[in-house]
Amino acid sequence: MMRSSQTRSRGKLFAGGILNVVWAAVVAVAMALPGAARAEGVDLVREANKFFKPLPDAMTAPKDNPTTAVRVTLGKMLYFEPRLSKSNTISCNSCHNLATGGVDNLPTSMGHLAQFGPRNSPTVLNAGLQIAQFWDGRAASLEDQAKGPILNPLEMAMPDVEMVLSRIRTIPQYVDLFTQAFPGEKDPITYDNIAKAIAAFERTLLTPSRFDDFLKGKADALTSTEQQGLSVVIQKGCIACHNGVGAGGGTYQKFGIRERYEYSDDHGRYNVTKNDQDKYFFKVPLWRNVTRTAPYFHDGSIWDLKEAIRMMGRLQLGANLTDSEVDQIAAFLHSLEGRIPDDALRLPVLPASTLATPKPVFK
Repeated sequence: MMRSSQTRSRGKLFAGGILNVVWAAVVAVAMALPGAARAEGVDLVREANKFFKPLPDAMTAPKDNPTTAVRVTLGKMLYFEPRLSKSNTISCNSCHNLATGGVDNLPTSMGHLAQFGPRNSPTVLNAGLQIAQFWDGRAASLEDQAKGPILNPLEMAMPDVEMVLSRIRTIPQYVDLFTQAFPGEKDPITYDNIAKAIAAFERTLLTPSRFDDFLKGKADALTSTEQQGLSVVIQKGCIACHNGVGAGGGTYQKFGIRERYEYSDDHGRYNVTKNDQDKYFFKVPLWRNVTRTAPYFHDGSIWDLKEAIRMMGRLQLGANLTDSEVDQIAAFLHSLEGRIPDDALRLPVLPASTLATPKPVFK
């Protein structure tokens, strides 16, 4: 809701055809380069840096939630903690599996009692770099996002905050960790602090890739085919939406600008703002690790990366990409497949429940 006015402005701009001007501008910049220069790795590094940025060494944290070592440790445990769900069977990692690209590789995720939600689970990797969370941007921060699934009846399905807190308060090791992670607080075990700890851990999930090495000047970090794919995404105007440090995640865009997307009637951002101009607008997904996060789009309807590329060219750009262009773009996207931090991939040992810990509920 905080960004509704910004989104309305974007909607008006797109409705007025400004996006076409942006595309024309970026295509003009790309095509102004001599053919030989586009093929030259060093020149392409310079050109790519006009649109993309390498990952930072660390994500910026809000002042009220510094990324301390103890908060990260606690947050990692809570991220893998199934007792934050009604049935004691679902954790954050269930839908955002760190072993499989930060997603569950399902069209939509399975939650409490095998219920399925309406949208595809986006990757948690590098998620803190985005302007907001969820496909419709309804959560302004990682902290806000972490609060949602726990109480969502289709997801982790906890009936209320008190049930969540009682699961944690009755486990002595968690009491100690919250006291250390939130020093000086009279009651450190709060729902806000659970979300803060999870968010602190998620801010460590940066995945540097060969593309970052390329942006930093190592021209041979990308193969010749990958460099050709990068040239194509610049020339075709893909970078009007997929840009910045995440190669996406920085704006809301209408899905189906040139042609209507036929598989879903999800109104996207409109469901948050109730502004007609926001219908079918979604937060642009990250390109980072996209090669590992199939199926694609907000409804998870497309399993083949190359088919997704072809559809995006047609729906967003009005371009019928050739087979060669699709292959080159797909090759380039593989260069954004990053390295997940080793510590994040080590399963934490969770503390045992006590007799006072509320039991799982299967209804």
